[in-house]
Amino acid sequence: MQYMGLNDLREKFLSFMESKGHLRLPSFPLIPKDDNSLLLINSGMAPMKKYFTREVTPPRDRVTTCQKCIRTPDIERVGITARHGTSFEMLGNFSFGDYFKHEATAWAWEFFTKELEMPVDKLYVSIYQDDDEAFDIWTKEVGVDPSHMVRLGKEDNFWEHGSGPCGPCSEIYFDRGDEHGCGKPDCHVGCECDRFVEVWNLVFSQFESDGKGTYTPLARKNIDTGMGLERLACVMQGVDNLFLVDTVQNIMKHISAVVGVNYGENEKSDISLRVITDHIRSTTFMIADGVMPSNEGRGYVLRRLLRRAARHGRLLGYYEPFLYKICETVVKENASAYPELVEKQEYITKLIRVEEENFAKTIDQGMNMLQNIMEKADTTILSGEDAFKLNDTFGFPIDLTREILEEKGIAVDVERFRELMNIQKQRSRKARKNAGADAWVSDSVDLSDIAATEFIGYTEYESESKVLAIVKNGERVDRAQEGDSVVIVLDRTPFYAESGGQVADTGELNVGGCSIDIDDVKKDASGIFLHGGVITTGTLAVGDTANALIDVERRREIMRNHTAAHLLQAALREVLGTHVQQAGQLVNEDVVRFDFTHFSAMTAEELIKVEKRVNDIILEGIPVTCTEMSIDEAKKKGAMALFGEKYGDVVRVVEAGDFSKEFCGGTHVDNTAKVGLFKIKQEGSVAAGVRRIEAVTGHNVIGYLSDTVVAVGQAAEALHINNPLEIVAGAARIAERLKEAEREIEQLKEKLAADDVNNIIDNAEKVGDTMILTAMYNGMSADMLRKIGESVKDAVEDAVGVVAGVSDGKLAFCCVCTKAAIAKGLKAGNIVREVAKIAGGNGGGKPEIAMAGGKDITKADEALYAVKSIVESMLK
Repeated sequence: MQYMGLNDLREKFLSFMESKGHLRLPSFPLIPKDDNSLLLINSGMAPMKKYFTREVTPPRDRVTTCQKCIRTPDIERVGITARHGTSFEMLGNFSFGDYFKHEATAWAWEFFTKELEMPVDKLYVSIYQDDDEAFDIWTKEVGVDPSHMVRLGKEDNFWEHGSGPCGPCSEIYFDRGDEHGCGKPDCHVGCECDRFVEVWNLVFSQFESDGKGTYTPLARKNIDTGMGLERLACVMQGVDNLFLVDTVQNIMKHISAVVGVNYGENEKSDISLRVITDHIRSTTFMIADGVMPSNEGRGYVLRRLLRRAARHGRLLGYYEPFLYKICETVVKENASAYPELVEKQEYITKLIRVEEENFAKTIDQGMNMLQNIMEKADTTILSGEDAFKLNDTFGFPIDLTREILEEKGIAVDVERFRELMNIQKQRSRKARKNAGADAWVSDSVDLSDIAATEFIGYTEYESESKVLAIVKNGERVDRAQEGDSVVIVLDRTPFYAESGGQVADTGELNVGGCSIDIDDVKKDASGIFLHGGVITTGTLAVGDTANALIDVERRREIMRNHTAAHLLQAALREVLGTHVQQAGQLVNEDVVRFDFTHFSAMTAEELIKVEKRVNDIILEGIPVTCTEMSIDEAKKKGAMALFGEKYGDVVRVVEAGDFSKEFCGGTHVDNTAKVGLFKIKQEGSVAAGVRRIEAVTGHNVIGYLSDTVVAVGQAAEALHINNPLEIVAGAARIAERLKEAEREIEQLKEKLAADDVNNIIDNAEKVGDTMILTAMYNGMSADMLRKIGESVKDAVEDAVGVVAGVSDGKLAFCCVCTKAAIAKGLKAGNIVREVAKIAGGNGGGKPEIAMAGGKDITKADEALYAVKSIVESMLK
């Protein structure tokens, strides 16, 4: 058995399976497609579930992949042990109703013993305890020594997940030798020690489970195998854990070179090096597949990993952003198998750097807050409020807070934290409701007898189509009548189904005296178009021939906007840089809304450049072509793919000369001139590292400009400016006059307040020798209150003064203490805090002067009345 690098092992496996008739597929993106049950792809078979269930026809009945995976249940254990990792690759070969146990076992054994030349005496095989068929195949056909066969129970060797396909499995183990064992005389396969390593799992999916203990044999039996590439590399390289595998070790060496700490020097620094190594691998792959940092879902996982790694950098004594530098090595070590890493390297690096820099701005404050909590001897639990503040103000994911505090034996009130997070979400969440959801086809409606719909809408706007199915109230029916909300399946259609950010076509179906208004169209995973609408007149029946007609003018507006979206992306990449990638879009008849990756607000100059560039291309009248070609040919042409999207062997490429080339299944004009005009309405932020441009084209530009001209004219009239073109200069003059007036008003208020200080002193009360001065002002800003407070402090030798003011509906307090009052132990910060509490507020500050806010304006007088008693209590 010879040493073999991880990249060589990957290629060896995939080539071997190709020689056995398997189709090699590239790794699916980490973001699951059409599967809400998973946050991130976590196994080789996860993205192929619909192939196994036949919801989608596989490209071939034999498939092999090396799938990038992310698993996060044990994030807090990563680094502490060398066994745990969030990032890994899973080798697999799959049969969708083709071969079964005989071939799967024979090929697995051949790959190990012939291709990799593993010693036969080091290999052991486990089977499900009742699977005599597998035992006979392994021992009588494959030739495994019966003494190397182990029968294990359902928990270990039977794969099932609730109801659905399931079956027994076989696992192949490698014996690493006595020196890695536990020393017990009965040490064997299945022992918890490190001697016997499970390398390859072969799942024989041969039953359908009802989830209640009944197993029915499947008519089409399947094979699903999984082998961790890093684990295989450990065996072939003779190392103890994944962090010592060649490609992973090279990443760690780069980290060590940057932070100046070597692996193996001490266990504490080793933990941090393992954390950083694992997390930078995961985050690089996640970002390449389109995951963006956020506070929810997979974006939260990404942010948590990045911030956990950044914190461990600080534990190693390195305080500058550095993770982005390590991306270079992650990309280099994986480039041969994942070329998308090279394509996205600039973007990945920039996003990680921005995320590091943002966290660096708050991590020290957050750590100081945590340090103060940990230093309190009586602290056993962190309140939900403090945990929420760490998350909301300092950007500490709750799991990172828990991990840090657990090191000191301090718990966190997670339940209260969740409550506060939910309150925040409810406060910001906008109501979303799909009024027509009940009419749509649910997963329970069987359409398997219907072929994929023929879409003719790229070139035709009308067709004669046969009604193949009608769905009403979630069930298939033979007919429906006037007033019914239905979903209709046709054999062919000109209606575009909502996809890729482009809205669906609307229009109508007509069958004799029956008319149906189509208001939405969707496409299921099998390529069946689902036309949703309401029957306005007559009766519709399965088998009818309908005239299908889309709203042509609406479609043309949509086409203008979709082509403009392509031109916009190309212009953005020219002006801002190639890190710009589409992060989402909405294309309808009114607007093009384009989300893209960028890390700062665009300047007015950049917006003008982008808008001008798009309009220049429109005015050139460049032909727009839509061509189907192989994905390899498309990539050679330089066509851009949608971030994180999975494509088949044949793709549709939309080109506007050499300016724009993109993979796209949408509808477009055939010449850029038909876009008409392009106008950016606004640009803003939608998430960290994601900007949004909203623009209009064609007739909508004329409408937008007309509205703008009217608005400018009305504004000029209101400001008494005769020429609307002079509105900017006129508005600036008026604004300056307003500022000057405001300054004069503030000066007058200040003078009046200063004059009022003597009145305040005349009405003062006393506590011993200390004067208590209070006053209430309306329309007084916090700055003016502070100035009044300073005047009071300068006018009296031994005094406490509290002045309150209400401005713009907000209540504020200012407290001052003279030097003589401070000498008696009185502090402005403590006094104003107690005063503000009476009005439902809080605050604090220095001993000589402090500010506070109040929530209940009606309690302002009561709060001022209480100042004397508050001072008395503090002097006792």
